[in-house]
Amino acid sequence: MGSLQTSYLGLPLANPIIAGSSDLTADVDTIRRIEGAGASAVVLKSLFEEQIQLERLRLEEDQESGSELYGEMVTLFPKLRHSGPKEHLMWVKKSKQAVRIPVIASLNAIEHATWVDYSKQLADEGVDALELNLFATPRDFDETGSRVEKQQLDDISAVRAAVKIPISVKLSLFYTNPLSFISQLDRLGVNGLVLFNRFFQPDIDPVKEEVTLPMNASVQADNRVPQRFAGLLYGRVSADVCASTGILNGADVARMLLAGACSVQVVSGLYQSGVQSIRSMLDELSAWMKSKSYDSIDAFRGKLSAKNIKDSWVYTRAQYAKMLLGPKEFAEPRKG
Repeated sequence: MGSLQTSYLGLPLANPIIAGSSDLTADVDTIRRIEGAGASAVVLKSLFEEQIQLERLRLEEDQESGSELYGEMVTLFPKLRHSGPKEHLMWVKKSKQAVRIPVIASLNAIEHATWVDYSKQLADEGVDALELNLFATPRDFDETGSRVEKQQLDDISAVRAAVKIPISVKLSLFYTNPLSFISQLDRLGVNGLVLFNRFFQPDIDPVKEEVTLPMNASVQADNRVPQRFAGLLYGRVSADVCASTGILNGADVARMLLAGACSVQVVSGLYQSGVQSIRSMLDELSAWMKSKSYDSIDAFRGKLSAKNIKDSWVYTRAQYAKMLLGPKEFAEPRKG
């Protein structure tokens, strides 16, 4: 049996499958089950600054409600302060103590100072690494993309200077040139890149005429985008590449490794097929490696990356032109 060992963020991993951040990784018992199913690491559910801000606002509103109902009353309730991230930090510490596999904390912050402060507090809980989630929801028509990117790079640079543990950045695809932005992150000393974040998107129910927020599970075809960028980045950045989105079986893991990723994150597959699906994915990957006579992941990782592949059409827009000229060869559906 070939070795499934790899590394990510400088952390040795028993295999390339990491349980990504979700509600499944927000419960200690489930995290233990994830470890038992064979995951090599786990990314805890994110600490959201927006959630803390909302909870703090609600607490203040509750304390103000009913105040000064009578002239003699100054306030109805004793003055309390929101605990901020303390509850989340306590849970992070418990999660780290509950398992032996590497535990990666996840952070979604907004303010520059908060990025640094929360990163330091999470690192102090003994986690093995930190995953920073970058996102921007455009609402200001006058705000330029370059200004958004500069702010994000400043935030990451400040976190890199503030913590000693490895950090990864989980990216969206919404950059004018993702490769340029990624190269700037790489120069800042980011240890890993997670491709890509999958955001919840609102939907509209035309019958009820309501805006809804459905579960945004990925499908297998979604993995083609991270697969492409993993192939483009292999051998061109120092940071480790972790592929995410649409990874549902062992063949999908093999695809990402062949493109050049050193690990993958799975979430939707765990919701759809259960935590034990990790074991099935590992068995499928092992069987595939045996069929190809690969004794280790290093024997084939990056074999089909842009750096190593002979067909220069594959990773460029020219593939689109090639499809128009010869559509029949693209007609067969993907296998696996």
